[in-house]
Amino acid sequence: MTKVKKEKAIKEDAGATETGVTEKSYLELIANINPIANPLATKKLSKKLYKCVKKASKLKQIRRGVKEVQKFINKGETGIVVLAGDTLPIDVYCHLPVMCEDRSLPYAYIPSKVDLGSSAGSKRPTCVIMIKSHEDYKEAYDECFDEVSALPKPL
Repeated sequence: MTKVKKEKAIKEDAGATETGVTEKSYLELIANINPIANPLATKKLSKKLYKCVKKASKLKQIRRGVKEVQKFINKGETGIVVLAGDTLPIDVYCHLPVMCEDRSLPYAYIPSKVDLGSSAGSKRPTCVIMIKSHEDYKEAYDECFDEVSALPKPL
């Protein structure tokens, strides 16, 4: 009897995700960003970054989390730093953009930490990810690198 109830609940949840009811639009997501989220990636660039993160995570070429990203930035590792714009409190990761600028690493904010975590293959939200270069997705990486580098930096 209990099993039937669980199966019904799973089917209802699957129906909700297929129709896109639970998914928020880009405009709804940017309404929740914090004041330091600059430069913010466009909708198109965000989608490219999510795809690049997904490819990199399959090949274990990402650094996930504030502590790990900070450690490898200090060690001199290069890559694209992707920060979530809806992370609160801001003090958790407000030092990372300065570190990236000091080491000439491109960085960009995207609107949702939940989407960033799910694109990395995690069930948990992630507030910062560093994407490292690899031959298998070099084309997508270079395109993202150029676009993120071209974003206007804050004053």
